Amino acid sequence: MQVSVKIPTRKEIEPLGVYVPGKPIEEVKREFGLTEIIKLASNENPYGCSELAAQAVMREMEKCAFYPEGTAPELAAKLAANLGVDPENVIVGNGSDEIIRLLTRSYIAAGDEAIMADVTFSRYETNVRIEGGVPVTVPLIDGVHDLAGMLKAIGSRTKMIFVCNPNNPTGTIVGRSELLAFIEQVPRHIMLVIDEAYYEYVSDPDYLQTVPLLAGYPNLVILRTFSKIYGLAALRAGYGMMHPSIVQELIKVKEPFNSNRMAQAAAIASLDDPVFAADCARRNEAARTKLASELKQLGLSCYPSHANFLMVKLGRSGDDVFRSLLARGVVVRAGSLLGYPDTIRVSVGTEQDNQVFVEALRHILRPDGQPA
Repeated sequence: MQVSVKIPTRKEIEPLGVYVPGKPIEEVKREFGLTEIIKLASNENPYGCSELAAQAVMREMEKCAFYPEGTAPELAAKLAANLGVDPENVIVGNGSDEIIRLLTRSYIAAGDEAIMADVTFSRYETNVRIEGGVPVTVPLIDGVHDLAGMLKAIGSRTKMIFVCNPNNPTGTIVGRSELLAFIEQVPRHIMLVIDEAYYEYVSDPDYLQTVPLLAGYPNLVILRTFSKIYGLAALRAGYGMMHPSIVQELIKVKEPFNSNRMAQAAAIASLDDPVFAADCARRNEAARTKLASELKQLGLSCYPSHANFLMVKLGRSGDDVFRSLLARGVVVRAGSLLGYPDTIRVSVGTEQDNQVFVEALRHILRPDGQPA
């Protein structure tokens, strides 16, 4: 029998909740006695990854006994060449969420404030709180960042601002001119972090290309990932672009070998296959448009998404619909976990997966099976 012991944690940690990922498939199978599950909860790429990336991983397996390069110099150089920046502007992370953690670890002290939307990627708030910082949340307007409200929220303790563009979980973007004006107005002593995890899915010409702005705005940080369009979520590969002085500060606090060999090799190979990424973006946009149309036929609406997911407005408990979908073998994300309890967020899957989801939702909304 183990003796119970209570070792006090830091006061900043005590109120934090545990990040809740998408419902594990095996758990759903056991709970509902199902053999087939469709997972549309985690914004994963239903088309997998590039064959070049898969081959690179297999080759790199032969070097498992050796530590990876600590700063992923080959990947950083490849990214820099593709994006038109210097390698010194790039830092590679264990997913882009690690870079969020490095940023708050390096720049947020107790009492510092960080501004963010009230409904956005939850790890901004969590990491700010871990460092003793104070999250200042600004409500979205129709699912879109209120940039004017964020500017008004700037105070003497503001150290950092997060803008998720496209925003997770709503999928919305802020307009090009609005975002550019915002970047120009944020004081240079405040770090502005623009999270572009879903960048490659955006086709709207009103989307601001931020990378060319790096040279003129030394407080600007841009985050991207290989988890989404490139289908490397399991390997955890992300990156940030920023002033070299910020990169050097983050290197001080990152783990020595934060990005593993397989992740680095797969990411490099993915950049050699732009056709795969472009094809995924094209297929996603077509499937997302069709899915939104079918949901509209059910009497439902969605926020205008530019990503690989839709946030569906239900007008009823998202938790109830989430549970009902689970019972039918479809895993989505309950809106209560994301900030809008009367919604669900559904990833855009294959055509077959999307149809299974729509039919399941149709029966839940209209148990008699009649069209909603």
